[in-house]
Amino acid sequence: MATTAPEHADDINALRAMLAAATERAVRTDAANAELAAQNAQLKQINETAEERIARLYAMIKMLERAQYGRRSERLDEDQYRLALEEIETGLGAVRAEAEKLRPKTDATSRTRKTLPLHLERVEVVIEPEDAAGCEGLERILIGEDVSERLDVMPKKFRVIVTRRPKYAYKGHDGVIQAPAPARIIEAGIPTEALLAQIAVSKYADGLPLYRQQAIYARDKVELIPSVIN
Repeated sequence: MATTAPEHADDINALRAMLAAATERAVRTDAANAELAAQNAQLKQINETAEERIARLYAMIKMLERAQYGRRSERLDEDQYRLALEEIETGLGAVRAEAEKLRPKTDATSRTRKTLPLHLERVEVVIEPEDAAGCEGLERILIGEDVSERLDVMPKKFRVIVTRRPKYAYKGHDGVIQAPAPARIIEAGIPTEALLAQIAVSKYADGLPLYRQQAIYARDKVELIPSVIN
């Protein structure tokens, strides 16, 4: 079967979109490489300057050692010592400043984040772009996507388990039937097994005393009675 013109048009549009995306990636790569080359050149210059300063500081320290332990004619007076020490301190400060420039930046844009734990539930949110001007109604071709992850939490929520046990009587027959009440850890107690487990874990594993849990539960107008839990 011959390919129709509209199908050819769709193929050309897809190729154009893929070419534009590839061109954009290449431009970004070239810019990143140029930035890295500039940084390498700067770091090389900083390293050479630091090595020169360090060599001068070593020479000055050797001079001070000779002045302290050498012949009397080589010894320095108090002013000379002070000037030498000030020169060493200034040189060390300059070396520290250059070393600080060599330290990689850790701002929000360059920091590498760790992958979030894989066992956590993932809720995907897809944000579709609006149609470009003049492209309304055209078929979209997916050529890539940016994916980011953020850590979210669902606050703990109390709920009430209402257990109903209907009673039945048979017409024309004596007697009443009813399902037996489910077993409870605390007889006639209000907390469920899940709530008791949560309180125990918070107290013994997380180090959260009962009086603090009482304050937390009170925000939801839930009263925690320690005498029932202990």
